Amino acid sequence: MQLIYRISDNGYPKEKPDYINNENCLKNAVKHFPNSTWHIIADNVSEATDQMIQKYKPKSIIDYVSVGHGAGTFNLALDKALTFEDNEIVYFLENDYLHRSGSEKVIKEGFFGKGNFVSLYDHKDKYMLPNSGGNPLCTDGAEHSYVHLTETCHWKSTNSTTMTFAAHVSTLKNCERILRKYTAGTHPYDYEMFLELGKHNYTLVTPLPSYSTHGDVKYLAPLIDWEKTVD
Repeated sequence: MQLIYRISDNGYPKEKPDYINNENCLKNAVKHFPNSTWHIIADNVSEATDQMIQKYKPKSIIDYVSVGHGAGTFNLALDKALTFEDNEIVYFLENDYLHRSGSEKVIKEGFFGKGNFVSLYDHKDKYMLPNSGGNPLCTDGAEHSYVHLTETCHWKSTNSTTMTFAAHVSTLKNCERILRKYTAGTHPYDYEMFLELGKHNYTLVTPLPSYSTHGDVKYLAPLIDWEKTVD
């Protein structure tokens, strides 16, 4: 598996727990994805952040860029991903996620569970009313989905996720037009992107319970004490 990690000292303003920061998230990812081939895209990082990254990964795998927005760095990551062999899995990972033990194995299982796209993040918006910040297509705190079982966990189909997800290179090539369409500006429109992918019969699955969480306090993945995943 190829892992493309995007990190920046800037980002969209979100309320995050104190334990979710650049170093904790990178250290956590390095711990839980030891067998993946890493690539890091460092966008406008400070000297301090650069030195922090090099505590965990060598400078030789870091691409230093000055883009200034997530849509742009995703397209750089996609450029890189499309150079890999078709059967490779690529995990696009942003710098404000934490993972549970077993994530590297579990993310691969998602593809055996009929997923074209796999996210380890069971997004809390799928269990909230739309007028309270929930997913627009979810009603009564739920969404229409199917559930299946792999060796480690249950999986559900879902309508959308963030820009942190995995797919085979062959799928990325087939979906490149859609992926580029919704990341053409400075802000990625991930919700709309995955809805269109779904209309083209590409499935997105997430594990139950979650194996990762985004750092936004309001949308931390449910049922897991994420602070305990930080060493």
